[in-house]
Amino acid sequence: MQHFKTLSSYLDYLKLPRPEHPMLSVFNSKGNDYLPCPRESSPPITNDCYSISLKKFVKGNLNYGRTKYDFTNGVLIFISPRQVLQWDNSVVFEQKGFSINFHEDFLQGTELAQQIKKYSFFSYTANEALHLSPKEEKQIESIAKNIEIEYQNNQDKFSKKIIISQLDTLLKYANRFYERQFLNRKDLSNDLLEKFNRHLFKYFESGQLQEKGIPSIIQIANELSISQRYLSDTLKKETGKTTTEHLHLHLIDEAKNILLQPNKSISEVAYELGFEYPPYFSRLFKKKEGISPTEYREKYKLN
Repeated sequence: MQHFKTLSSYLDYLKLPRPEHPMLSVFNSKGNDYLPCPRESSPPITNDCYSISLKKFVKGNLNYGRTKYDFTNGVLIFISPRQVLQWDNSVVFEQKGFSINFHEDFLQGTELAQQIKKYSFFSYTANEALHLSPKEEKQIESIAKNIEIEYQNNQDKFSKKIIISQLDTLLKYANRFYERQFLNRKDLSNDLLEKFNRHLFKYFESGQLQEKGIPSIIQIANELSISQRYLSDTLKKETGKTTTEHLHLHLIDEAKNILLQPNKSISEVAYELGFEYPPYFSRLFKKKEGISPTEYREKYKLN
C-alpha cells in the first residue's frame, strides 16, 4: 500500500496544485467554478495528513440503509492521518465546496494537536459523513473562507495561530452539528441498536461465543458495515451506554441463565461465556449486579 509522508507528495498523487504552505493547503470553489478534480479512482493509500472537505450534491441521492438523507446541500467529510483511502469513479459528488488539508506536524506544539484526537468523527467512514442544513453550511463555509484568506496572505508570525484558531472553531461546530445529526435521526439510531442486539443474539444462539470467544467491538461493527467509532457514538447518544456496556449487558444476561444450572462451576460458566480468565468474569458480574456469581446462584437457585 502506498504511503505519502508529506502533504506535497499526497497532493501530487491526487493531481492537485502544490500547496502555498509546506504543511497546509486550502482549495475553495469560486462562484460557478469547481474545485480542482483529483484522480477519478485510486487503490488503497495512506498519508500523514488531516483532511476536511465540504462536497455539494448536484445529482443523485445518498441513502443510509432504506432512508434518504434529509440534508443534501452539503456533506462534510473528515479524514485522519493513516486512514486507508480508496475510491472509484462511481462517486456522486460534484467538486463544489472546499478542501482543507494539513500535515499532522502542522499542529505540533498547540492545544489542538491533542484535542483533535478526541473528535471521533475523524474515524467515521464516508457513509457516516456530516450532513449539513443550509444554515449550518453557511457557518462552516464562512470559517473555511477565513482560513483561506489567511492562507493566501503573506505569512507572518500570527498566521499559524490564526489558522489553527479557525480550525479549532470549525471542529467545534462540526461536533455540535454531529450531535444534531444523531438526535434528528433517532429512527436510524433505533434501527442500529436493533441490528446490534440482533447480531449478538444470533452470535450467542449459534454457539460462536463458546467457539470463538467474546466478539470484539470492531468485529461487531464490521458485521454491521459501520465504523467502530460511529457505532459507539450512536449507541451512546441513543441509550447513554457505550458499545462495550451493551455487550457486557448481553453477557451478564446470558450468565444469569447459565448460573442457574447447578452442575456447572463458576469457572465453567466463565469459559462458556468466552472469558479467558474466570476472575475477570466474576469482577464484571459483581460490578454490574452488585453481588458475586456465587451469591447470585445462592439467591436465585431453584428449590
